[in-house]
Amino acid sequence: MSDERRSDRQRGLLGAIERAGNLLPDPTIIFLYLIFALMLLSWLGAALGWQAALPYSGTKAPEHAELANGILTYRASSLFSAENIARLFIEMPRTFAGFAPLGLVLTIMLGAAVAERSGLFSALIRASLGNANKALLTPIVAVIGMVSHHASDAAYVVFIPLAAITFAVAGRHPLAGLAAAFAAVSGGYAGNLMPGQIDVLLLSFTQEAARIVQPDWTMNPLGNWYYICAIVVLFTPIIWYVTDRVIEPRLGPWNGVVDDDLRADLEKADLTAAEHKGLRRAGLVTLLVIGAFAALALWPGYTPFINQEAEGPARLQPLYGSLVAGFFLLFLLTGVAFGRATGAVKSANDVVEMMQHGVRTMAPYLVFVFFAAHFVAMFNWSRIGPIIAINGAEALQAMALPPALLLVCVLLLSSFLDLFIGSASAKWSALSPVVVPMFMLLGISPEMTTAAYRMGDSYTNIMTPLMSYFPLILAFGQRWDRGVGVGSLLALMLPYALSFMVVGIGMTVGWVLLDLPLGPGAQVHYTVGAATP
Repeated sequence: MSDERRSDRQRGLLGAIERAGNLLPDPTIIFLYLIFALMLLSWLGAALGWQAALPYSGTKAPEHAELANGILTYRASSLFSAENIARLFIEMPRTFAGFAPLGLVLTIMLGAAVAERSGLFSALIRASLGNANKALLTPIVAVIGMVSHHASDAAYVVFIPLAAITFAVAGRHPLAGLAAAFAAVSGGYAGNLMPGQIDVLLLSFTQEAARIVQPDWTMNPLGNWYYICAIVVLFTPIIWYVTDRVIEPRLGPWNGVVDDDLRADLEKADLTAAEHKGLRRAGLVTLLVIGAFAALALWPGYTPFINQEAEGPARLQPLYGSLVAGFFLLFLLTGVAFGRATGAVKSANDVVEMMQHGVRTMAPYLVFVFFAAHFVAMFNWSRIGPIIAINGAEALQAMALPPALLLVCVLLLSSFLDLFIGSASAKWSALSPVVVPMFMLLGISPEMTTAAYRMGDSYTNIMTPLMSYFPLILAFGQRWDRGVGVGSLLALMLPYALSFMVVGIGMTVGWVLLDLPLGPGAQVHYTVGAATP
């Protein structure tokens, strides 16, 4: 990039955001700084006698709290104390290995790696877009883009350039196809039709935070299912309208020629006979896995996934808890079935190698989790989290702010941070220990707080050059127009982002006001001391 182009790129508000973001270190290093800051804060809190108390109906105090005469009290504890320093070093392996998100994410990734490396995810994306109706091309791209989050990197590397090619062959401007696909995949990151890896990852951080208030609170992987489905329903017509009525008219007619190279690229997207066969087998295996789980929940006299002694939604808790293993099996078995049909899987060794590759790709995440796990654990040891949550909840309660407005504040904070820190899990692992317990004390459920965070984290992805895939999308755009730069791509995506923001805020507020369920057994409101659903 020339010095002149770089200078133009760093002018104005977006340039200021880019410069500020570039000053930030890797999220892993950010957590290292946060740990040092937390240690100093805990020392100050202990020295000043920080504490917080609330009524408690239980007979046994949660860990790190004191219970006397029905009052639960948290007192700040210095992380420099002999007890906490010893705990830090002695329990370091246990703190890392026992971090709930780690096991959950790795379990699903072992299966997802097989589905991805076997070519199943890529084939599903290509099959769904290959025969798209020209008149309905934009909404099809929108829905597939939001569903393709399960495919991880394939959503960006395969789907977005394929959408541009498909638009070009249909005689439409390829940049409009690229913009629609990017808006769906990245701007609609919170939306999907089925829960998956990101749900388990974020809600596992929510679980750790919720246990500050309710030690037995257990994650429900379907806790945001209805909410994320609603995002698909609402965002699809937005992408359709903005693409067809705003972006494409602004780009003007595409005068490019559908040459041999372009047709060759499109032909590469066509499924082979073996891939068609593999998809049929994968579909059959999907039905078998769903049938097996249904049988374990519904078979007369044998229901391992139903708690017969519980009442109401709590009866389904074993089923919710089994879904992580269910996603693992679904991805693993469908990937094997597809790979056997295409030749990508010839033996059990191939499956093991694919799983190993999946673990290797998780190496950056493992490094990040090491520091995140210790930050969360040390946050609990210091008692700073519940003290901030209790005192913060009392202050907000005195202000009498409605729950909907409180959640909008979380949403907007998430949006602001997303301009600088792209990782959804990194931001939530730092925010959740404060906002989740605080909002629980205000009567807002952990699932609702997580949903608001996810909405805010979603639409700003397409507004910042700091998003990890932004340079890749820029390169895709330059294939069709060499003059496309950072500013060009940001201007292309801004109408989507602003529309998503307005609708996302309205949707979150409406969800609270109408008191709609967020998923099976997941409600907007929370009662302190209530049993886990």
